[in-house]
Amino acid sequence: MLFPTLEFGLFFVVVFGVAWELRHRETGRRLFLVAASYFFYGWWDWRFAGLLAFSSVVNYLAGLALGGFKGSLGRKLTVGIAVALNLSVLGFFKYYGFFLESLDEFLHVLGWQRDLPFMQVILPVGISFFTFQGISYVVDVYRGHVAAERQLLNVLLYISFFPQLVAGPIVRAAHFLPQIHERPRLTRSLAGLGIVLILSGLVKKMVIANYLATDLVDPVFFDPSAYGGLDLLLGVYGYAVQIYCDFSGYSDIAIGTAALLGFRFNDNFNQPYRAASLREFWRRWHISLSSWLRDYLYIPLGGSRGSAWATRRNVFLTMFLGGIWHGAAWTFVAWGTLHGAMLGIERYLAQRNGDKRGGSSPIGWLGGVVATFHIVCAGWIFFRSENFAAAGAYFAGLLDWGPPSLYGSPFIVGLIGLSLAFHFTPERLPLWLAKGVAGLPSPLLGALLGGGLLLIWWVAPPGVAPFIYFQF
Repeated sequence: MLFPTLEFGLFFVVVFGVAWELRHRETGRRLFLVAASYFFYGWWDWRFAGLLAFSSVVNYLAGLALGGFKGSLGRKLTVGIAVALNLSVLGFFKYYGFFLESLDEFLHVLGWQRDLPFMQVILPVGISFFTFQGISYVVDVYRGHVAAERQLLNVLLYISFFPQLVAGPIVRAAHFLPQIHERPRLTRSLAGLGIVLILSGLVKKMVIANYLATDLVDPVFFDPSAYGGLDLLLGVYGYAVQIYCDFSGYSDIAIGTAALLGFRFNDNFNQPYRAASLREFWRRWHISLSSWLRDYLYIPLGGSRGSAWATRRNVFLTMFLGGIWHGAAWTFVAWGTLHGAMLGIERYLAQRNGDKRGGSSPIGWLGGVVATFHIVCAGWIFFRSENFAAAGAYFAGLLDWGPPSLYGSPFIVGLIGLSLAFHFTPERLPLWLAKGVAGLPSPLLGALLGGGLLLIWWVAPPGVAPFIYFQF
């Protein structure tokens, strides 16, 4: 079930009404939200609802075990087994085919061909996200950041809650579970925030991302050898905007729908293309993932507690594994490797120059923004390309500026330019808009939401494209 569809609109109207009707019945409300979340997830393929339940039960039992153990050895063994089970399920569904295909190619090169046990494994939607949430719960209980839940229902709701289930943001157990125990209240500030975020997310996805995908990015990346350097440059700029609007649009809608149900999620994007360094970029891009990788991978690896070389190694390994998390393809490995290597070089240069990042002068800051954006765009070529051959053809084509542009229309250029310019507006602009909207009478709030939905539907191109991050 996709957010920008009539089916989801009807689904959410029912969920909104029933959930608030049950606001004085805590157990009934949680049961209903769990049932609605499983219905939402099962809309794609009901068979994987069992996998979601299995993940929830395993992590619930691990939390109970951690709460019962007094000794450190038993606790470490429990958290290790739980994390290994989570990663094993993720690894099988996401990387089984990739591993066997890579092994088959390697054996073929060596002349050791073998009949390998190939199977067609369907990737469950959102498995990376709910697996990371399960790991977050177990590790947070182990670290004492949150108490082990005694009620299975609460863990089921935490891991399956439908707004963030299939594409994030990754919500921490220590942030979500305490909200379950609070009395639900739909304040005007939450309502205003929800409406602003839902409308802005739909504009990003249905209008900007979909127009750029169909009118520029998809044809250019399908056969980069057929286009000149200007179109290819425009194509990668367009993809940078498309993936931002697509993913941040989903996050906005997820955070907005959660707000209308009385839950508060943290921001997942904060104008990433205004970053003057890669380090800053990752503090602004997919914040829930980058902070998850920092807290559950980078810091356990040693973080910045060791030598400068060890710190750069830990940064590289974190980004390398982050690339693998995004998909079972060598292009994602290359994307993560590029970011890891450039972050290491950036740290080395910052330390050599006394940690001066160029932010002290407008020219230095602007140079950092331009350089960072183009490094990120180079990574997007690997991220978007089907394989290394396609990525190589894209990079090669960027050097050929002979053919005239086929896609450089004022509409496409203006859409890219305005979208990038948005990154330099005041960071608190959405909150200011939400505060202004929250002061409107309730009938006007409803009219704003309904009128906005109709206007977006009218302006957007036909068809509903799936969100890019559904495949991860």
